[in-house]
Amino acid sequence: MRLVIDCFKLVKGAGKSIGIYNLALNLVRDLAAHHQKNTLIVLGNPLNKKDFDMPGLRFIEVKNKNPLNKRTCILWELFEVSFYARKLKADRVLFPRGYAPMLHLTKTSVIIHDMIPFYYHEQYPGYFNRLENFYIMWRLKASARSADEVIAISEASKRDIMRYSKVSPEKITVIYNGHTAISCPKGEKADGGYIIANTSALPHKNAAGIVKSYERYCQMTDKPLPLTIVGIECIDQFVSGCKVSDQITCIRYIESNEAFHKLIHEARLFVFLSFIEGFGFPPIEAMQLETPVLCSDTSSLPEVVGDAAVCVNPEDTEKAAQAILKLAEDDGLRRQLQERGRENVKRFSWEETGKQYRKVLFR
Repeated sequence: MRLVIDCFKLVKGAGKSIGIYNLALNLVRDLAAHHQKNTLIVLGNPLNKKDFDMPGLRFIEVKNKNPLNKRTCILWELFEVSFYARKLKADRVLFPRGYAPMLHLTKTSVIIHDMIPFYYHEQYPGYFNRLENFYIMWRLKASARSADEVIAISEASKRDIMRYSKVSPEKITVIYNGHTAISCPKGEKADGGYIIANTSALPHKNAAGIVKSYERYCQMTDKPLPLTIVGIECIDQFVSGCKVSDQITCIRYIESNEAFHKLIHEARLFVFLSFIEGFGFPPIEAMQLETPVLCSDTSSLPEVVGDAAVCVNPEDTEKAAQAILKLAEDDGLRRQLQERGRENVKRFSWEETGKQYRKVLFR
């Protein structure tokens, strides 16, 4: 079998998600190591050649095209990639970024990570450029319908794909993302005596809910733990008149992974109150770093965290505040969640993810 993987538009650090780049890279590594008698071809660009050109595959650098040019990428994903694949006599083409071509000249498999643009269209109309968002929604819907096979990264994403694209459940296979192991500091876990939350300025990440829940928590105890929020510059744009702002530290970005992981590892608990996710890596990272997790009970998060986290309605600040208080003060609960977290992360190894992809792509 001749499998072509379209990685032309993938550029590390460009676009909204490093997660898609890492998924594609780890998947290609696995397929290159286990393709057996199958032929593996990767369509790439000069900016990702260093990562994707590896033993076990044929790397083709697409010439005279800029993967950072929007018009070039649109023409590529709509039409040109189909001609490349047919010229290479592909039996199947995999599209890791969520968009399949308009021209259906070979069998296609597409990985659709989420349908969040539809969520923004319904909940926050006009937040993004309307024309661009309509284009993305159209492309996601058309890709799900035209592809021979759709791969979703969670059951929640599968439900959303079915809802918005009206495709049958039989067409969609769920394969969870793998997660690269994080080295946890040896020895007994240090307790820095603070709470850490991960969010961003995007509305679906619910920074306001984190601040309001923390403010309510502070009203419930005489000795509240301070809160560090990673992902925003300050709380003023989300909540005005916060009475505990002196207890909150905001860090927009931490360049060093080691420093970020140390901050999570030494926190007493980790808070992630997003409204919607395609998968949800941050709670898995916190579990690897032995920090108990409080997260939303919405979209993909309950299936990802299993019984290894406390889940609450992200819109219910009272319940979230109670959960923060419980986790901050209950040593036994935190130890229980740490143990369950260590077991839960084993479900998301790249080895298992690669095995499932091979079953789907090489059958």
